[in-house]
Amino acid sequence: MTKTIPPTTFDFLNRLKNNNNRDWFNNHKPEFKQLEKELKSFFTEVFNGLNEIDKVDKMKMFRIYRDVRFSHDKTPYKTHFGCSFHRLKPRLRGGYYIHITPNESFLATGFWNPNKQDLQRIREEFESDAGAFRKIINDSEFKKIWGALKGEEVKTAPKGFNRIHKNIDLIKKKQYFFTKKYSEEEVLSEGFFEETLTAFSATRPYLNYMSEILTKDLNGMPLYE
Repeated sequence: MTKTIPPTTFDFLNRLKNNNNRDWFNNHKPEFKQLEKELKSFFTEVFNGLNEIDKVDKMKMFRIYRDVRFSHDKTPYKTHFGCSFHRLKPRLRGGYYIHITPNESFLATGFWNPNKQDLQRIREEFESDAGAFRKIINDSEFKKIWGALKGEEVKTAPKGFNRIHKNIDLIKKKQYFFTKKYSEEEVLSEGFFEETLTAFSATRPYLNYMSEILTKDLNGMPLYE
């Protein structure tokens, strides 16, 4: 197992970007397979580390092959590596994500694509009260690491909600996540593993609060035994 990102990662991805075709990739398949193996080892170490501070039941390293069936861009390969980590459902919600790509690597956490039922429940909670949520995401130490809440929004207000509600900035969101960017030098450094766990650990109050929302109804009654 390794706790560092392979030093050849960005060089390979840059060359792949400039030669994004099957002939080049097949000629460099052994190099890719070795790099993939080492990255999976790093992600597995992160998975193990997360389980020392949280309960994570699934790790998914995404394939480098693009689905081009419905895309105008027919280049066959992604030019990044990504891995997601899912918290143990049903009581723990949300997850973590690592994205490795030249000059635009980042960590992410939160709720990228909540289902319709969960999104409605979150919005109803914020319609009722968002004070505790705002306190968590506006905490100075949290903001120093993760910055502002991100996510796509509807233009005015979701159906059934008042567009001038005091918490409409939260209610109209369709996603609730945070990202933290890193330079290539930071990603390749020996400290990136610990930095990843430290950053993810700082999101526990946020993820746990959201889990409380999604495992109880508006009256505070548990939805799960």
